[in-house]
Amino acid sequence: MPDSIQEQTIKIRREHILGVAARIFAQKGFHAATIKDIAREAGIADGTIYNYFENKTALLLGIFEQMRQSLAQQPLEAFTTHDMRSFLKHYLQQPLMALRGDNFELFRVVMSEILVNQELSALYRQNILEPTLALAEQQFRIWADQGLIKPARLALSIRAISGLIIGLMVEHVLGDQALAAQWDALPDHLTDLVLNGLGVNQP
Repeated sequence: MPDSIQEQTIKIRREHILGVAARIFAQKGFHAATIKDIAREAGIADGTIYNYFENKTALLLGIFEQMRQSLAQQPLEAFTTHDMRSFLKHYLQQPLMALRGDNFELFRVVMSEILVNQELSALYRQNILEPTLALAEQQFRIWADQGLIKPARLALSIRAISGLIIGLMVEHVLGDQALAAQWDALPDHLTDLVLNGLGVNQP
């Protein structure tokens, strides 16, 4: 059933506020930016923002979630359990490609705040990190049950992959030009590394 006009209006307004907040946070940093700055840039009253987002932390988490979903046009669940390479490539591609362009500067702001803001850290872990890890772990266990990969320490392997992705993002933010020049090749390259590291049984 199509969204009502009111639901569509709310969605459009939320996306507009998030877009403005992303620009302000990237320009000023999270702490220096204010709700008033964002409201003024968005062309709305200060209090209107609170109808959509509880506080600046909620805005920042919303931005990060928006970035994470930007490449999720084909859900991970859509891949068959046998299509291991496609699943892994898409799983790796989502966060890496979502940070193209100006989003790298925004990623720097988000990650620096996550390290010191316990509320944001908890929300990020609960709403983004844990569901993403759980999805991968579920799929990896299916492959292990099918004898396609080694069953030992799957949870640890998945977290190592997640850490690799985050590390590459940080390295890019720090200005690694060689990495930046080959960024688009990372999903395929990392997929090969992960498959080999998992000890995939070749036919």
